[in-house]
Amino acid sequence: MLTLTDNARHAVQDIAERAGLPEQGGLRIAQSPAQDGSFELSLVAEPPAGDDVIAATEGAHVYVEPETAAVLADQQLDAVQSEEGPGFLLAAQV
Repeated sequence: MLTLTDNARHAVQDIAERAGLPEQGGLRIAQSPAQDGSFELSLVAEPPAGDDVIAATEGAHVYVEPETAAVLADQQLDAVQSEEGPGFLLAAQV
């Protein structure tokens, strides 16, 4: 199962709060229909039916579509800060 670093949890929580999402809102990860091997991140007000819930602590909610969950099963989501805001990276879990 995809895991999150503390940096990623804090970034997701911050983004959701700034966007004014409701309590169950968060970040959704899905495979990109436009480009194989790529993922799309979006903010959602609630988890779409069937999505896996990866993190639901401290206001950081991450939802992953079922097809994508299998692809990301051995990955870890991290966040790095840049001038444009947080950026997310995937890396193999150690």
